[in-house]
Amino acid sequence: MALPRAGDDTDLGRDLDLLDAYSRAVTNAVERVSPAVVKIDAARGQSPTGGSGSGFIVTPDGLVITNSHVIAGAASLTVTLPDGRSSRGDVVGDDPDTDLAVLRIDGGSLPVASLGDSGAVRPGQVAIAIGNPYGFDCSVTAGVISALGRSLRARSGRLMDDIIQTDASLNPGNSGGPLVTSRGEVIGVNTAMIQPAQGLSFAIASDTVRFVVSRLIRDGRIRRSYIGIGGQKVPVSRRLARHHGIAISSGLLVASVEPGSPAERAGLRPNDIIVSFRDSPVSGVDDLQRALTEDQIGVASPVTVFRGIERRQMTVVPAEAAS
Repeated sequence: MALPRAGDDTDLGRDLDLLDAYSRAVTNAVERVSPAVVKIDAARGQSPTGGSGSGFIVTPDGLVITNSHVIAGAASLTVTLPDGRSSRGDVVGDDPDTDLAVLRIDGGSLPVASLGDSGAVRPGQVAIAIGNPYGFDCSVTAGVISALGRSLRARSGRLMDDIIQTDASLNPGNSGGPLVTSRGEVIGVNTAMIQPAQGLSFAIASDTVRFVVSRLIRDGRIRRSYIGIGGQKVPVSRRLARHHGIAISSGLLVASVEPGSPAERAGLRPNDIIVSFRDSPVSGVDDLQRALTEDQIGVASPVTVFRGIERRQMTVVPAEAAS
């Protein structure tokens, strides 16, 4: 009896056609992007060896995107292309709060990977991760986009938003490599996996990458504002919130105020509870951090606080945070 083949007008034959189409799509995407995927070796301290990770070239003259944690604390960086060429990697800019960094390597007319539109990505879409897990060059895994809009804590402690979740397998060494579509467009930078879990991997969305990288190339860092407080999330009583007409269940308790800071100049005190900043609710430290962008530097901003049972409106002028 003859075995079914792709192209046969049977259910199995049609299934084989679909599998062949999927295989060709993944293969074409990998062939398009993999020449631009690099291995990054980071020497740390007195040791000539250290950690390794991945990255990808985005300009023909040698700008490389990777994770901040891949290069953190490195005394020197060596970037190796798939064709075996190696170059020293120089840090152009680094932002631990979004776990992104930009390197420059020597070269001209280098292969590049193109950033796509992560805003157009949908759950269930094919996702392909390319990198160097455990030092195995240009390894490929494929899966789907599991979810969008996740939040993930950076190693700096700041919350990263708009994170893509995928079940494409990641391992140590994949960090900094691209997550791409079947068309070979980079929709994310692979950044983390949950070690005990199966199929829980995360990537920084390309729309975030595009913004952060442009600032790192221009300024070498991301400018953010600050007001100079330490605090923690606390519940707000329903009676107090209802009395003041504010629909919240928690706020940011001011635990400390830095001397000479914008918060001190505005009159904020320990034990105040911040419940809004620029008319947006503040339910905890993450909400305030999201609001303290570069655009708020030097801008007078209304802050609503509960001091005891009183509601007070203050004006704070955020300053530029030290890098």
